Amino acid sequence: MTTLKNNRNAEEYKGFEQGPIRPPSEASSLLIRVTRNCPWNRCTFCPVYKGSRFSLRPVEHVLKDIDQVHQSVVLLKELGEKTGYVESSHISKASKGMNPGEMQAFHAALNWINSGMESIFLQDANSLIIKPEDLTRILHYLKNKFPWVKRITSYARSHTIARIQDEDMKIFSRAGLNRIHIGLESGADPVLQMVQKGATQEIHIKAGIKVKNAGIQLSEYVMPGLGGKKLSRIHAIETAETLNQINPEFIRLRTLAIPNHVELYHEYEQGNFEKCTDMMMAEEIRLFLQTLSGITSTIKSDHILNLFEEIEGRLPEEKEKMLSVLNEFLDMPPERQMIYQVGRRLGQFSRLKDIENSMAYSRTEQTCKRMGITPDNVDAMIDEMMKRFI
Repeated sequence: MTTLKNNRNAEEYKGFEQGPIRPPSEASSLLIRVTRNCPWNRCTFCPVYKGSRFSLRPVEHVLKDIDQVHQSVVLLKELGEKTGYVESSHISKASKGMNPGEMQAFHAALNWINSGMESIFLQDANSLIIKPEDLTRILHYLKNKFPWVKRITSYARSHTIARIQDEDMKIFSRAGLNRIHIGLESGADPVLQMVQKGATQEIHIKAGIKVKNAGIQLSEYVMPGLGGKKLSRIHAIETAETLNQINPEFIRLRTLAIPNHVELYHEYEQGNFEKCTDMMMAEEIRLFLQTLSGITSTIKSDHILNLFEEIEGRLPEEKEKMLSVLNEFLDMPPERQMIYQVGRRLGQFSRLKDIENSMAYSRTEQTCKRMGITPDNVDAMIDEMMKRFI
């Protein structure tokens, strides 16, 4: 442990860093990298950090990143005050002579200014794994440099949160951490074990309640289809029952897709994992929504992989509205279902009602004919389309 600490302290600062991903809801956030990659990195469905080694960034390096962004924000604001907006010539002049790290911080600041500078997201996959005093120091530093920020958020694993002391969680909250994103994926132990999630239903519930009790908003991610055909029903029911005990502020749907380079693909290729069709996933989501009870969460369907963008609303009052979308789709004839499936993945449709657009419908119909897509092979064709979005 001492050797690891000394190695981190001896690490040379090489400039501002940003990790590979952030939640869709954090598109406008400033990204501050606290750790690199994922400490678990064994989930069989996840392609993001495979082949990458996990490491903690020295706290002083994180603070230097924050300083660099702050300096750029101050500079860009001064430029904007002179003309009312930042001209491209000013940007070129201000960034002249910067090294690559400084340039990256400068552009991060510029993008953040253009997005309103209201939120910050701590990267990478599990920022809460660092020492509580280190995370608290970073949070205080952020609030000191950017006191106007409304939200500071982070990914975290349930297994990590379950081991953090309740008082430390409350300290994080008071220091400015006000939303945590957890990849629940499933609340069913057989599914969690199958995909090597490194958590159980009990751990998910413990972690979720701990976040809520600390006064921190909780965003839980659910992955329709993760149980495959065999475990679809238990996946839907037990995931909903898990969330019924947590009552997170947000439940976000992110449909399973299986890129060729993850472990789950090899199981799929060998026939050990049977992927759900779109019809089965629609039925699974319907069962999931039907089982949610006694909570006030907001459902979000904010990812391109999802077939139904409009399954979004507050529980319990908008539950029937969300279920009606699924019922309408499942009641369609196969040909019309196929048109919507393909049109959604090609960007022709964003909502089910868009299928009434005759021009978009016709374009999608012609695409299906050209590519030889039929109701019988549509799911196989869509599997290939979805891999582009991972």
